[in-house]
This record gives sequence, C-alpha cells and structure tokens, in this order.
Amino acid sequence: MSRKYQQYSAEFKEQAVHRVIDGPRPAIDVAKEINVNEGTLSNWVRLFKESHPVEEKPLTVSERAQFKELQAEVRELRMKTEFLGKAAAFFAQEYR
Repeated sequence: MSRKYQQYSAEFKEQAVHRVIDGPRPAIDVAKEINVNEGTLSNWVRLFKESHPVEEKPLTVSERAQFKELQAEVRELRMKTEFLGKAAAFFAQEYR
C-alpha cells in the first residue's frame, strides 16, 4: 500500500518556522496548533537555522573576564572531583 504524504507550501513552512523562532512558544505547541508532526516542524526549523546563520556579537570585556573566571572554576572543580574519586576508591579498598 502506498502512503500519501502531506505537501506543504514554502510559505506555510516559513510561517510555521517563524512562529517557533520569533514566538515564546515551543515547537511542540506550534506543531499541534497547525496540525503538523513535531519532528517535521523541528526539521523545518533546523534547516532554516542552517541556511540563515545568526552572527554572534563579540564578548564584552566584562563578559570575557567572567568567562575566564568560570573556566578557572571549572578546572578547579574537576581537580577536586578527580581527587575525591581517588580518595573514595582508596578508602573503599582499605575497608575490604
């Protein structure tokens, strides 16, 4: 048995994509509203974003400083996590 697929116009797809991108509602809500499969709408949004890349603004001086602080904090927390994991393994072996 052959399956018929719904054909949507380019204008319909574009309007649906803009409802998701420009609006505050998630894709699943928009998909239900316009009676389209959520995966289909997500694909349209993904393709639109790939073909219309958004140029990011460069970081400000304060954002760059905050970014460096956060990187240092992540390094420190990873070292602490690694140390605590090794200490836990050591004490677990000691009590066997």
